[in-house]
Amino acid sequence: MAAKIIYFTVNGRPEQAEFPESCPAQDVKDLFRSAAEAGPHDILKLYNPKGNIINISPSLEPNSPNSCYKLEVVAADCNSELLDMELAGALGFDLLSMEKRLQGLEKKLLMEAGETPAVVYEMKKQVDSFREKLESVEHLSWLGLFKDLSDETHKPSPFYHKRTLHKTRKECEKVREKFVQMSSLEVSDQVRQYLKTPTFDNWQWEDAEIMVLLQVMYTDLEFIPTFDIEPELLQHFLFEVYRRYNNIPFHNFKHCFCVTQMMYGLIWLTDLRSKMDSIDLMIMLTSAVCHDLDHTGYNNAYQINARTELALRYNDISPLENHHCAVAFEILEKAESNIFRNLSVDQYKRIREGIIKCILATDMTRHNEILIKFKSILPTFDFTNKDHKDVLMMILIKVSDISNEARPMEVAEPWLDCLLQEFYNQSDVEKLEGLPVTPFMDRDKVTKPSSQTGFIRFVLLPLFMELANLFPCLEQHIIDPVRKALDYYTEMEKALEREKQNRALTEKIVKSSDTCGGGHSSTDSQSDAEALKADV
Repeated sequence: MAAKIIYFTVNGRPEQAEFPESCPAQDVKDLFRSAAEAGPHDILKLYNPKGNIINISPSLEPNSPNSCYKLEVVAADCNSELLDMELAGALGFDLLSMEKRLQGLEKKLLMEAGETPAVVYEMKKQVDSFREKLESVEHLSWLGLFKDLSDETHKPSPFYHKRTLHKTRKECEKVREKFVQMSSLEVSDQVRQYLKTPTFDNWQWEDAEIMVLLQVMYTDLEFIPTFDIEPELLQHFLFEVYRRYNNIPFHNFKHCFCVTQMMYGLIWLTDLRSKMDSIDLMIMLTSAVCHDLDHTGYNNAYQINARTELALRYNDISPLENHHCAVAFEILEKAESNIFRNLSVDQYKRIREGIIKCILATDMTRHNEILIKFKSILPTFDFTNKDHKDVLMMILIKVSDISNEARPMEVAEPWLDCLLQEFYNQSDVEKLEGLPVTPFMDRDKVTKPSSQTGFIRFVLLPLFMELANLFPCLEQHIIDPVRKALDYYTEMEKALEREKQNRALTEKIVKSSDTCGGGHSSTDSQSDAEALKADV
């Protein structure tokens, strides 16, 4: 089997990597991570001799010692690392590392043995208990001391220690400087092509780099000349968008990028450039960019039940989505960030109407209404019919918004962890404030796999399959991966259920053994033990 040899430097130190052409992408990344002695949460950046960022993948072009690539290691989250160091110093051990190691061991044991041994379960329970105690202290401090509906710019985030909910000026300026420095760099053709695929890995990229990639999307769809957008305007617009996404685990700037990148990929995969005009494409891409602006991590049900300022302002009608739209056009009203300022009145009116329609469609309470409408027009779908195109645009942003499970598992699963963090936080707040608890967010009732199996089976697949009825080419790109994700979480759910049953039987046997003459015969204990053995 042919092997590739890649020459590169790490901190000025020459290294070389050798791997077969058929090597899995993750193995190639692990090889470079090992060479750089990088941690599991560090970001690796590979540059070609021209200084352009290139993707670490099996398709890397072989080079020579005279044309070395340059590998750099970037910390994934400096703030969280500092916190981890502080916590480790205070506790005498690294709680996060212990938890990660335990999760890895548990997954390996589940795959090999089909169940988690009791001793590992006990360790996991102790770590979970300790973590929840730490989280609860900070969470309750935030509730008791900082809950305020005023426009306080330094309101703490309920999710991050020592970080504000809204980005600080210092935080933004640091990212802005890096973005301006990088914006003139040429992005390689390899990255540009990778950007058009649903397999794109967002976790490799920093916020400033993400803004450069968003700039590439507007450029490669030829929006710059078509709409007479000045480069400085686009950069300022993208920076303002970055600034108005908050420090929360899921509905943040990286989520904005993922949704936009999926929309961008769908535009190319389905060849929409030949079926829809540039204004429609601009509406879809910009709607994706703006669709969750200023999200605070609490959904519409909470806004309405808690009678928040947003719910009162928008009369309980899609309060979040209306707010996202308002913030988007607040940014676009400023001359220095209005990328539509050179358009005619009619063009602007059409774009505004389209963006509002698309963002409001992301309210999941309208899911069935929009899907039923799309199904009704599918048999006679006509790209020259404005009403048909409007519904398709709503479907496309809905698909993009909930498309994480169409991505590789190593990209998708961390996003689920982020989403559950937001969900659990909301249900905790609902309980403490005496509000109705959202069932699918309740940490006492929902597990990681159970949160996904029903959602994939009854929401994702039906939606994705209808879109694939119009564009059959999407079957392999978004439906096959989602089916694999469903299988993955179904197996995980079964494994957890077996573990739960085995634990119950073990506790029954232990309780029986501790009870002398308590009415539970040795025959009963023996049959329980045999049942446990048979299940194992």
